[in-house]
Amino acid sequence: MTRIDLHSHSSVSDGTDAPAEVIAHAVTAGLDVLALTDHDTVGGIKEASQHLPPGFTLVPGMELSCAHEGSSVHLVSYLFDPDSPALAEELRRVRSDRAGRAEEMVGKLQEHGVDVTWERVLEIAGAGHAEHADANTIGRPHLARAVVEAGAAKNVQDAFDRWIGSGGPAYASRYAIDPVRAVRLVRAAGGVCSLAHPARAEGATNGAVPVALAERMVEAGLGGIEADHPSHNRPQTKFWRGVAADLGVVVTGSSDDHGALTGHRLGARTTAPEAFEELIAPATGVPLLRG
Repeated sequence: MTRIDLHSHSSVSDGTDAPAEVIAHAVTAGLDVLALTDHDTVGGIKEASQHLPPGFTLVPGMELSCAHEGSSVHLVSYLFDPDSPALAEELRRVRSDRAGRAEEMVGKLQEHGVDVTWERVLEIAGAGHAEHADANTIGRPHLARAVVEAGAAKNVQDAFDRWIGSGGPAYASRYAIDPVRAVRLVRAAGGVCSLAHPARAEGATNGAVPVALAERMVEAGLGGIEADHPSHNRPQTKFWRGVAADLGVVVTGSSDDHGALTGHRLGARTTAPEAFEELIAPATGVPLLRG
């Protein structure tokens, strides 16, 4: 049976492995299809596409940062045209604000006596050189790693809990797209999308994406819900599978692998081949990339 993982990250955003290494790990994990979905960028797709073994399929994608009433909502998006003007402009704004936010948090950390520098955060993010600055996205996991290096946290999660998570002393907000508008932007660019890890929405009242919001996203063109995710427990998975069924969209399953940060878990959750085919059927932006 074809094994499909529709959510992964490389060092172009907040993963630890280069895009080529992600492909190598995917092959070792026994995957046949992988979506590379770095945060707010397709900057790793070209490198990944140059290292596909025969028979392997790469799904060009991206995890799009969205926000709803102060909570974080993520949209894994596939096969869109990244040069579509409206979407491209939003992505430039999101990436620029990510960098400004991270720099602001560095200042807050320094005010609290944490010896973190902006230069080191850029090095960790791989964005220290001008030619990479636009492709690479700078996120809190990069900052968290710098905090751990500085001895102010035991690990990345501790850095979030103690310093840079929502409500933490060094937290700063940033620009993000409205989720319903984000779905429309992706669809207008010829892409398709799935609601990422809906039971995990930072800042939401009950920690989850509101079902009413998911309904509006489906009306805008959302094609799937990532019910099968490593952060979801069994009741959460069952609940969101039910929501997907009620709303008439497919269930996607993904590892949301970030390399060493998540224990190299590619293939930990997968998407059924028939669900994958149904999800991507309307896509017209860019093709699948095959080895």
